This record gives sequence, C-alpha cells and structure tokens, in this order.
Amino acid sequence: MKYAIGIDYGTGSGRIIIVNIYTGEVISISVVKYKSGTIQSSLNNQPIPNTYALQDATDYMDVLIEGIPSALKQANINKEDIVGVGIDFTSSTVVIADEQLQPLSSKENFKNNPHAYVKLWKHHGASKEAEEMYDIAKGHNHNWLGNYGYNVSSEWMIPKVLELIHQDSEVLHETAYIMEAGDWIVSNLIDENVRSNCARGFKTFWNEEDGFFYDYYEKLHPNLPNVIKEKLEGRLVKIGEQAGTLTPKMSQMLGLPKGLPVASAIIDAHSALLGVGSIQKNQLTMVMGTSTCHLMLHEEQKQIHGISGSVKDAIVPGLYAYEAGQSAVGDLFEHVVHQVPESYEKEARERNICIHTLLEEKAATKRAGETGLVALDWHNGNRSILSNSNLRGLVIGQTLHTKVEDIYRAYMEATAFGTKMIAESYKDWGMQIEEIYACGGLPQKNALLMQIYADILNKPIHVSATDYAPAFGAAILGAVAGKGHETIEDGIKHMKQALLKTVYPIEKNVAIYQKLFEIYKELHDFYGKTRPDFMQQLKEISE
Repeated sequence: MKYAIGIDYGTGSGRIIIVNIYTGEVISISVVKYKSGTIQSSLNNQPIPNTYALQDATDYMDVLIEGIPSALKQANINKEDIVGVGIDFTSSTVVIADEQLQPLSSKENFKNNPHAYVKLWKHHGASKEAEEMYDIAKGHNHNWLGNYGYNVSSEWMIPKVLELIHQDSEVLHETAYIMEAGDWIVSNLIDENVRSNCARGFKTFWNEEDGFFYDYYEKLHPNLPNVIKEKLEGRLVKIGEQAGTLTPKMSQMLGLPKGLPVASAIIDAHSALLGVGSIQKNQLTMVMGTSTCHLMLHEEQKQIHGISGSVKDAIVPGLYAYEAGQSAVGDLFEHVVHQVPESYEKEARERNICIHTLLEEKAATKRAGETGLVALDWHNGNRSILSNSNLRGLVIGQTLHTKVEDIYRAYMEATAFGTKMIAESYKDWGMQIEEIYACGGLPQKNALLMQIYADILNKPIHVSATDYAPAFGAAILGAVAGKGHETIEDGIKHMKQALLKTVYPIEKNVAIYQKLFEIYKELHDFYGKTRPDFMQQLKEISE
C-alpha cells in the first residue's frame, strides 16, 4: 500500500490526515489547535484595533512538529510507503519573515508589534487601503479588475502589504519575505522561497500572462513595486506540480522519509473541491466553516461582479476557478451562542449536549417564516457580492417575544440568502448551476441548516461525508506530487470522499422562503448599495 499526507490549516487549528492513495481510506487523523488562537482586541495585554485579526506563525510549525509524528504513530505504517505531502491554508493569511524564514514576531524586539504577526484572512485593518486601491483601479479603467469581481477586498494580500508600508517602516525594513502562509510552510519544508499560482492569482492581482501589474502598484505607492519585487517574488509552482522535496532537517524532525515530495500549496476552500470530486463545470461547491467559499469551474473567464476572483489552473489545470464568499457563517452562529441565557446553558449541561445542538433543536420546531425575522449576515462585512468590509449585521422584525433560537434560525436563513445572491450572480453571467455540493465543518453536523439551504436555493444539496475535504484535497495533491497518481483527475478518482446524503427542498418551504428572499434582497440593496454610508457612519462613530 502507498499513502499520502494532507495538511489542512484552518482558522483555529491544523489537521493532518494520512490517506491510502488507492482507496481514499483514512489511516489516521491528528488535530492540533493553535496555542495562541486568533489575536484580537489585545496583543500581550496591549490594545489593538478591533479590525485586527492576528496569529502567531510558530503555531503553524507546531502543527507539523506535533501533528505529523502523532499521525504516523496512529497509522502504524512503514513511513517509506508515504509518497508525498500536500498543504492547504486559509488565504490571504500573510506571514512576515526574515531571510531564514523566521517570523518577525518571534524576535524579542517585535513581540509586541502587531505588524510583525500573521495577518489572518479576516484581518480588516487594511480597509482604507482596499478602498484606495479600488478607486485608483476604477479611475484608470484597468480591465483586469473585472477578473476580481470589480472590487478590492481588505482580506487580500496587496492591501495588507500597503497597510504595512503605511504604518510600520521598521518592520518592513527587517522583512525579507511577505508570504502567503501556505507558501511559507512549503518553503520551510523544502528550504526554498516558492510561491503557489493559486493564492498568487487570487490574492495579488496577478496572472500568468501579464505577471504583476507594476504600473498600477506605482500609482498606489512609489515603494510598492520594489516591495513586491523584493519580498513577494519567488519561484512559481502550479497546482498539481511538485514544489520540491523535504530537507534532511525536516525529515528528521517530522519522522518522514528523506527527500519526500512536497506539493504546491493550495487555498483551503479550493482544496475541498478536489476532496469531494466537484471538478466539473456547472457544479457549485460550498465550503462551509468559519466563513463560506462558493466555488465554480468554467472553461471561460467571465468578469462577474462581486466575485473574489477567477484564475486559470488554480484548482484544476485547463479550467478557470471562480471564488465568491461570505465572511461570517460559522462565526455568526458562534456569536449567538455567546448570548444564550443561563437557563439554556443549564439545559445543555443537563442533557450533555452542546449549545449549538440545543439551539438547532429549538429552531427546528419553528416552521419557515414563523420567527417573523429577516437578518443581514454582514457581521464581518460582506465579501460577495458587495465587497464591503465596513458593512454590519442587521436583524429586522424582533418583538418582545423574540427568542435566541429565533435569531439563530434567522442567521441560518440569512447565510442561505447570501448564498442565493451569489448563485444568482453566477447564473446572470451564464454559469448555470446544475449541482450543489456542501462540505466543511458545518454541513454534516447541522441538518436544519442544510434543509434551509436546500429550501432557499431550491436545489438538492449533496453533503460530503467528511469534515476534512480540504485535507483530502491536499493529500491528493501530495499523491500527485509524489507520482502516486499521474494527474489530479486520477488522484480524485481513487481518493475522493463519498457523499453522506442528499438534502432535497421542501416545496411549501420554497414558496415561503422566496417571499422572505425578496425582503432580504431589498434590505441587501438598500443598506449595501443605496445607503452603505449608514453602516460606515456607525463604524466610524464606534471607533
């Protein structure tokens, strides 16, 4: 037997799986939580802006150092039968490192400096930079802007680079590499500065034909072109290719074979398509966790408003990968959990169930529309289709009888309505949706959520049987990098994961939700397009 390792770096933890490359059977799983978690509000007891979301890159290395030996011990296999390793990572999650690839935050003189730390994908400290980038690109009629949905998100790489240029010249001077975290991990494993075409294409305004848009960068800041050339460049590796091989030092540290092939890093949500085998056009895949990514593949590049990008060869060679997304989904449900009354916590303890399960049970007793609520799911801004991180959440229709489970259900419905907005945007541009797949941390655990999505989207939803679809995608790429399979398609054929179930829409609910969607859409357009300044003003006052 032969095996591949898939390493999936999420928002709160890293997951390592060892997979049989011929059957897709999971041999072992190891999960390592990030010790520092997500750093918000304060850093080492010093306040930081509430728009910041930071992490400590040393936590990412701990995933390898602790997780791989643990997974190997569980697997009880001959390590020489491992053919390759693949990595997926959240994006754009940005690591600031020195010439030895050490994160600047690990240095004593920078340990209290937020700009030396990882800026997580949901870090919104670069909102002003993103707005400036959009205004300049639009003002100069840059045609490539349409490949990114005619928007610029503060979650992407270049706004975060500009934020560093504007706010901390000392950190910038000491920085040798500004890297996507996935590229940083791969570069550490092989001891070479390499960059993936996936994250580069989606997060830095780059394509293989034109490269970086240096004329545009110069308009943003005179130093930006040099910063990109000196700190963001590196040997480009495409998805499906081998980035390099494990160094002797890493082999010994992790207990892996010498010279083990390492695949190019891929964005976590994109990796999930490989894990579930959703690699045909007209298939929409929802990767649902802390946030949700909505991904499609197509042979043509269409300039669709509100998407997060379209990049050729970024998931499957020969096809354009399209990404849209919602910034808060699992995060939004977690937000409600922190507001439950003590009586709910007591009931959950007595029944030995989690608060999420209790809220789902209570919410499921309500029929569609019974809560009388409609919510806007913008508690972490809107990624698609409005691309405005300054927007804020809203719940309309509350009374003195509104219960916490009513709000919980309204948020479920709101995230499904937001997905419907994205799906309609795809369809408006000729990308028909024939099948919908759901994977990630939420679909298997929350039956009510999936039923609501099926009802609102009015489509059957195929739910993946695994919580670890991105990790399986990474393992597939690891197998291909190590020549265990010749192509990505061959790897998927043998290693993709089965479906848990298919959830079908309930006709009577479809009609009710269509009426609620019309209300959602009007609220969406008013607060998101006509008067987004209302929420912008609230944000400015609060700051």
